[in-house]
Amino acid sequence: MDMDRFSNIIKAAGGRKIAVIGDLMLDVYVWGRANRISQEAPVPVVQVRKQTQTLGGASNVMRNIVSLGGSVIPFGVVGNDEAGKKLLSLFGEHGIDSDFVISDPGRSTTQKQRVIAGTQQLVRIDYENIEPVSDSIRSKLTEGLIGTIERDEVHAVIFEDYAKGVLNKESVDAINRASLKKGLITALDPHPSQPFEVRELTLMTPNRQEAFALSGTYHKEPVRPVLKDATLMEVADKIMKNWNPRYLLITLGAEGMALYEKGRECLVVPTRAREVFDVSGAGDTVIASFVMALLGGAEPAEAAEISNHAAGVVVGKIGTASIAVDELCQSFFERS
Repeated sequence: MDMDRFSNIIKAAGGRKIAVIGDLMLDVYVWGRANRISQEAPVPVVQVRKQTQTLGGASNVMRNIVSLGGSVIPFGVVGNDEAGKKLLSLFGEHGIDSDFVISDPGRSTTQKQRVIAGTQQLVRIDYENIEPVSDSIRSKLTEGLIGTIERDEVHAVIFEDYAKGVLNKESVDAINRASLKKGLITALDPHPSQPFEVRELTLMTPNRQEAFALSGTYHKEPVRPVLKDATLMEVADKIMKNWNPRYLLITLGAEGMALYEKGRECLVVPTRAREVFDVSGAGDTVIASFVMALLGGAEPAEAAEISNHAAGVVVGKIGTASIAVDELCQSFFERS
């Protein structure tokens, strides 16, 4: 793809509105340095220099969409706690309207706290409630999103499943049916513990390990080159048969990504990453940029190329990160 074609896709995607429903998270980073080992236990002592907070989980997908020039309507749940208030505040800072985010006083906001010494992540501490949200809250989210779809207020829907209690098969099915009636793009970043097997999605974006789990296949070491990996091909065939998505994009880490489409040969897109500091949140960038590219008129192979460049940029950053349009343009310019 040349720069003119890339620029036209990005320009056409600008301003498109995407509904994102899923598990909202607050990512907390404790930054410091570790120069000695504790006398109390064989662990490093981190001298803290600063703490930062950013949007994580489904919220990070939203941040990526906005940074790529799109618009977002979020659907999710936070607790009535300080973390929930901070998450809503961050939505405001990124220009994301939180009218459909429900505050549940009986629930804690999901937090992932990471301790970073230099460029090395030492430990992650999770604060979360993974019990399913109440039926009344899930109904409000589902009905609210379906109403938004029926009023023609969105161009696409992304389901972001981290298995923290917001999504279930019934709600995803109902929202997907409403989206299909309107001809909307629908995309799912699946979690292997919840094999919904929702059919007729536009896009699914599991990583290799998740794809094996979703297909019920014992995980095997990768075979190189990717097109010679017969087990991966079998896994993809099972997912395409059981879920019947239009496109299946399996991310493969250092091997890039593999795009499957009915009636076409697998397309392998080599990684564009120069350095890999942190892969956390890379999947969020992939699904956000792929959907934005489709909304901009990209063919699936072009959307895969764009999302591959986007992922290559964010894994070179430390911490959960988003991709900006100028960074994506620079990546294309340097490789073209």
